Amino acid sequence: MATVNTYLNFNGNTEEAFNFYKSVFGGEFAVVQRYKDSPGCEGMPIGDQEKLMHIALPIGGNILMGTDITDPMPAATFGTGISLSVDAQSEEEAKRLFDGLSAGGKVTMALEKTFWGALFGMATDKFGIQWMVNYDYK
Repeated sequence: MATVNTYLNFNGNTEEAFNFYKSVFGGEFAVVQRYKDSPGCEGMPIGDQEKLMHIALPIGGNILMGTDITDPMPAATFGTGISLSVDAQSEEEAKRLFDGLSAGGKVTMALEKTFWGALFGMATDKFGIQWMVNYDYK
């Protein structure tokens, strides 16, 4: 079966965002590649050469990946079309993840017990990424 991983585009702050995600989820980066390390980058502005071309953070069985947008790519825009859903293994983990992801961001639905038998909440993190945190009660 195919695997779906998430790839996020940022406007120059991918490293900051991924250090934040690493602080919330833990783990180590599987890959960190800068534009300066790729062939043909000599024509790029010096500031763009230092940006991240690719970063990967394994989380559970999936990988959260990202990149910095550089010219001539269009700027990343953030909106309501996508949310990343995280299934926690315990109520405590759900609370820790929700508190971490919502720190400096905006809670759109507080983490609370729901009628469908889960602890669930939604937040937009300080980088504009929407998250849903869920823990299904047994």
